[in-house]
Amino acid sequence: MRRGKSEKFDTFISLTRKRSIQILIGVGLVYLIMVTMEIPFVFKTGFSAVSQEPMIRPIRLNSEENLDQREAPTRPLESVSENSFQPSPSRVPQHRILSSLVFDRKAFDSGSKDGDSELYKSAKVAWEEGKKYWDELQSGKLRIASKKAENRSHSCPPSVSVSGSEFAAQKQVMVIPCGLTLGSHITLVGKPRAAHAEDDPRITLLKDGDDSVMVSQFKMELQGLNTVEGEDPPRVLHFNPRLKGDWSGRPVIEQNTCYRMQWGTALRCEGWKSKADEETVDGQVKCEKWIRDDNSHFEENKATWWLTRLIGRTKKVTVDWPYPFAEEKLFVLTLSAGLEGYHINVDGRHVTSFPYRTGFTLEDATGLSVSGDIDVHSVFAASLPLSHPSIAPQQHLEMSSKWRAPPLPEGEVELFIGILSAGNHFAERMAVRKSWMQHRLIKSSKVVARFFVALHARKEVNVELKKEAEFFGDIVIVPYMDNYDLVVLKTVAICEYGVQSLSAKYIMKCDDDTFVRVDAVINEAKNVPQGRSLYVGNINYYHKPLRFGKWSVTYQEWPEEVYPPYANGPGYIMSSDIAHFIVSEFRRHKLRLFKMEDVSMGMWVEKFNGSKPVEYVHSFKFCQFGCIEDYFTAHYQSPRQMICMWDKLQRRVRPQCCSMR
Repeated sequence: MRRGKSEKFDTFISLTRKRSIQILIGVGLVYLIMVTMEIPFVFKTGFSAVSQEPMIRPIRLNSEENLDQREAPTRPLESVSENSFQPSPSRVPQHRILSSLVFDRKAFDSGSKDGDSELYKSAKVAWEEGKKYWDELQSGKLRIASKKAENRSHSCPPSVSVSGSEFAAQKQVMVIPCGLTLGSHITLVGKPRAAHAEDDPRITLLKDGDDSVMVSQFKMELQGLNTVEGEDPPRVLHFNPRLKGDWSGRPVIEQNTCYRMQWGTALRCEGWKSKADEETVDGQVKCEKWIRDDNSHFEENKATWWLTRLIGRTKKVTVDWPYPFAEEKLFVLTLSAGLEGYHINVDGRHVTSFPYRTGFTLEDATGLSVSGDIDVHSVFAASLPLSHPSIAPQQHLEMSSKWRAPPLPEGEVELFIGILSAGNHFAERMAVRKSWMQHRLIKSSKVVARFFVALHARKEVNVELKKEAEFFGDIVIVPYMDNYDLVVLKTVAICEYGVQSLSAKYIMKCDDDTFVRVDAVINEAKNVPQGRSLYVGNINYYHKPLRFGKWSVTYQEWPEEVYPPYANGPGYIMSSDIAHFIVSEFRRHKLRLFKMEDVSMGMWVEKFNGSKPVEYVHSFKFCQFGCIEDYFTAHYQSPRQMICMWDKLQRRVRPQCCSMR
């Protein structure tokens, strides 16, 4: 009995084992079938692109400020190469640095019948020259030996002095090798010439029978001699005493700056002391008082002199000074660099103070120019810096992967920002990369930003530019020779890139010295209902062309009395349908090119508006000159200001300006 039960139990156990083995075999077969069916799905969905490294808990970023210290996490690839079994997620995709904008002879010849024929001829030459430069650069034949950072201390003297004859031999320009620094001062000894008759209609408008206006004035300018080819030297400070010949009919002193061929707002001193509530410069007023022709105080003193003597000395002693310059009279002028601006003293008396402007640094003032109705006796500059930062791009570019641009997204982009830049603006581009291009929307590729640069006349700049473009992946080279009048070609290239290389909902254009609040700009565009065409910026209405002077426009170039409404060039937005229209018109050789880029855009938008209504949105927060609180964009910002504004935006969460230069 017992043996029978034992045999049955053994039989049961053996059957159970066989059944378990069968079940395991069946499960194994099902697993193999499932894995076989699942593998293609895994490859298609991109899971193979996930790193095989051990899983690490991601670092939590508590605020946007942390983006300055940490690199953004790598975004998994949405698609993988069919030729690569397991691609590396850290591989940087190939960036096409050359613009796909194409010019042909028909495009150049299309303007020959208009008043813009000279512009089209200039564009043709610039494009042909640029093509030669680019082909030479691509062939590898052009190689510039890298130079070690030279020690320029020996070429930075503490002082510079020239006599009047030496100054004249140098074409009225004294070179200041390493610029200025805090506490530097320049002393000019000169004598204004006697007034002369002036018939130039740009200075005076004469009526029939009137005599010629008598003029005596001179200009003293701090200039930046290291500048972009094709542009006049920037005026770091323009000091213009007008003894006679000003439109006011009285002696005045006018001061200003000219940055990237754009004049700022002039400061005019007309003999009245600045108001007590007006901003001072290092505690000094901007304008001191002097005796005016309509000031009767001098005659009043004559009439009451004996009465004053009888009454006694008044408690308040007032001193009235004449205008600091007189014809045929020697003067000693001292220009000094303070903490907040420049100060002018004449014959030991403070006359004017001018705050630093437009992003210039003190070392930018590498030359002093004096011209006009004046005889210069001597110029002496002292307390100059003993060293100067090298202008080599290696001193500006920080070749770190942290500043590389994210790869282009495959889907729709909310906003594409095209940034106009010049070949040798290495410092400006690096400052933009380190500031507002670190915005979370750009790092996540929801917004894309690219620099648009033409070729430089100096070949070594182009070599460095190509290296920079290949490393950072954020530069698009438009292969023509850079020219201020042809900036409009870069704008067309921005439109072409936004609608061809990307699928951008909005397209924005700005300059490399413009700080952009990315989120505020997008929100401003979104205020316009979806589906409508829009043109957003600081818009000029009924702006008249200038017919005389540097920015003159002939009637052949623009025959009408006013321009169409146009947004100022430092920053504006358009909807993608307008950009599509511009690219289409350009390819059909029907797009009119005008030498003023922002006016050109106004012309194109007006033409598009004839077929589909465009909503024009005007806002002063797209600042054309400088910066205002709660800005959308701020223009004329130096690299230091860019970093400062970004830091304020992160730490204080408020858009605030930076007064430093």
